[in-house]
Amino acid sequence: MKKNYLQFCLCILYIGLTPVYGQIDASKWMHGWTNFQPNLERYMEANTKIPSLISEDLVLSNNKIYLLSGNVYVVANAKLTIEPGTIIRCDHTNPASLIVSRGAKLIAEGTNFQPIVFTSNKPTKSRQTGDWGGIVILGNGKLNTVSGVANVEGNFSPQYSLYGGDTPEEETAILKYVRIEYPGRKINESKELNGLTLCGIGSKTILENVMVSYSADDSFEWFGGQGDFSNLISYKSKDDDFDITDGFKGSLTHILSVRHPYISDVSGSYAIEIDGYASNGYQPVDEHLSFLKVKNATLINLANQESTPFIKAAISAKKKAQISVEYSSISGFAHVVKLDKSYTNSSEIVNSISFVNNFFNVSDQGLNSRKNTIYHPNGFFSSNIFTKDFKNPEDLYMAPLDDVSPSFTLKSSEMKNNLGENISLNH
Repeated sequence: MKKNYLQFCLCILYIGLTPVYGQIDASKWMHGWTNFQPNLERYMEANTKIPSLISEDLVLSNNKIYLLSGNVYVVANAKLTIEPGTIIRCDHTNPASLIVSRGAKLIAEGTNFQPIVFTSNKPTKSRQTGDWGGIVILGNGKLNTVSGVANVEGNFSPQYSLYGGDTPEEETAILKYVRIEYPGRKINESKELNGLTLCGIGSKTILENVMVSYSADDSFEWFGGQGDFSNLISYKSKDDDFDITDGFKGSLTHILSVRHPYISDVSGSYAIEIDGYASNGYQPVDEHLSFLKVKNATLINLANQESTPFIKAAISAKKKAQISVEYSSISGFAHVVKLDKSYTNSSEIVNSISFVNNFFNVSDQGLNSRKNTIYHPNGFFSSNIFTKDFKNPEDLYMAPLDDVSPSFTLKSSEMKNNLGENISLNH
């Protein structure tokens, strides 16, 4: 009787979740502007160099191909506007980075069929992760650091690298239909640049339909600030896909993270890494800790049965960070979430970490924590579904291994056949 009742509950849960999983079909909003084979794309050679210091409003038009070389700064409240369809080739011999300083603004609004592209200036088939630096946007939003301000890491001019302030509603930048390919240049043995670095940005900042591909470090990283962003793609980065710290508060909706099981930073890489605060000896009060709400996400590692020894958790939460994940699909990882020792008991976990109505395909336990006494699956993963056994990506998704036009839509029939009988930590 008990088994029949449990199967009935599973059936009801499956029926209730199926329409929701249909909403995380990334193929609909990915169509047109994305490129999953950027190394084969034949971009025209650059014919116009962008000045290294932009102190007045400047428009980049789509009838030119631009070269971004060295550190290029947008300063003095200037606005850099980029037209739809504009191509910016980024120098690898004098590694390029675009830095938008506090008070300045980047307006890069592409369209579905005319995306704006930042890419390596190497020829076809020779582009590599870390060919150039990345895009750094500095705002006047709030941080939870002691002083409320900080300098962005990198070999940047100190006078243009400060961020943070007391303007939480600032419109720091607008990026729509933008691709960032092969960024993340290595500065030294311990520091690399991110694809898109967002420091102290305001809530009126817009990020929609932005794809970062083959970054040598994080694809997206937020240092403080706030905002609600959607339709973001991180494709085969070396380090984290979405990294959060310094008290960022906001949401990511309709995001896609695609990882390769054999590509990782030496310190460990995650689809989402969130820290409650920086490692500077100062701990802010709970209301100022980083908080992230994730909805309709697909976090997938393309691991199969043979590569399971190389995979880790999908999400890393540290320093009392707070995160909520719902109506999402997480597959190909060892664990759903890894917690550090800052979460000292089950009550703290339940108050800080939330998973509701998600689909999981993991090879080990759902929760990986340094405090072994806090494994309490009931009430933590009780409204989520695990597969019976670890499945290869092609068993669960429509076309996850297609390099040209991948589809990460869950196969409803396979999902139904692979439902576990125990909705708990021990799947």
